[in-house]
Amino acid sequence: MLVHRRLYAWLQANSGKVNFWQAIAATLIFAVPFLLTRGGQYVEFVLSAAICMSLGWRRSRPVAAAAVQAAACVLQLFLVPVTGLPADIFVLVTVYSLAAFAPRWASIAGLALAVVGGALFLLRYIFPDIAGASISVIAFIDLVAIEAVVLVAWTFGDLTRTRRLAVQALEDRAHRLEVEHQQERELAAADERSHIAREMHDIVAHSLSVIITQADGARYASAADPDIAPKTLGVIAETGRSSLREMRRLLGVLRGDEAASTRPLPSLADVEELLGTVKRSGLEAAFSVTGTPRRPLPPGAELTAYRVIQESLTNVLKHAGPDASAKIALQWTSAGLELGVNDNGLGAASALHDDGAGQGIKGMAERLSLYDGTLTAAPAVGGGFRVKAFIPYTEA
Repeated sequence: MLVHRRLYAWLQANSGKVNFWQAIAATLIFAVPFLLTRGGQYVEFVLSAAICMSLGWRRSRPVAAAAVQAAACVLQLFLVPVTGLPADIFVLVTVYSLAAFAPRWASIAGLALAVVGGALFLLRYIFPDIAGASISVIAFIDLVAIEAVVLVAWTFGDLTRTRRLAVQALEDRAHRLEVEHQQERELAAADERSHIAREMHDIVAHSLSVIITQADGARYASAADPDIAPKTLGVIAETGRSSLREMRRLLGVLRGDEAASTRPLPSLADVEELLGTVKRSGLEAAFSVTGTPRRPLPPGAELTAYRVIQESLTNVLKHAGPDASAKIALQWTSAGLELGVNDNGLGAASALHDDGAGQGIKGMAERLSLYDGTLTAAPAVGGGFRVKAFIPYTEA
């Protein structure tokens, strides 16, 4: 920062101290000399000191400082008959301060008083010294000059006031924008936490369902066929490792670990791998895709479709009962992607998905709503459970 800018910043930050020492200096220069004259001019000293010291509060209390100065100037007209005080020059500083820092009514009142005071100053101290024939011309010139100086001082103060209010408005606007941005960041963080919570639910619910199903199946089947146990344990281990990787990725996001979040999110291309894991868990699942996409879905929309399929298959594993099977159908239409997951399990009993809390279906509906999608989940006629979802294309 340049020197003059540092000086300006310091003066603005310490304006009260600066004004106080300016008042002290003005008193020493314009008031104290009256005490040093022969015999002492105490009245002139007191009035000059009042005019000068009022400058110390011209920013913090401009109306009170102007009132003290005005009273001293009025008393001067009666108590100092010969000549005006040199400190009267500071009336212009007070006019400036009222226009810059005082309320509007005080600014206008200060200007009016200064105009009247200038005229009274001429009548009291200038006119007696003017020769008779030229009184009107010289008086008019002096009056115009004094009032012009007063008006210029007030104008500069008013310009300072306008600039100060404009800067204050900009600062207030910047503060409001910062508050709004902070609120937006907090809302985004809350939304991300909700998103991560749904992700965690999907991962944990699906993986644990697979692990529990495999463990229960292996426990009964290994008695008749011990060779099933190693295969089942392999599926459990693979599912656990995959779940652990996903958990680490999501927890890495919570910690702010960028390296932990670089793993690609699942998409529709990963559905086959998901079905392979489900089939190894003992659930027969058929998968079909019809139609051709008119345009690619956003990555988030594909992730949503993947999570809908994953959640639906998890519910089948948990609630459909033994010997259940599922059919997954993706159909690309001119409007978007239609997704259906049907099972032939317990149907109405499986309506109480997610241990009665309904978080899985609710989470799927929330995900789909982010992309203007819809969800229908209900027991199917004739048995089983049906999940139907639709994700429209994102139009530019």
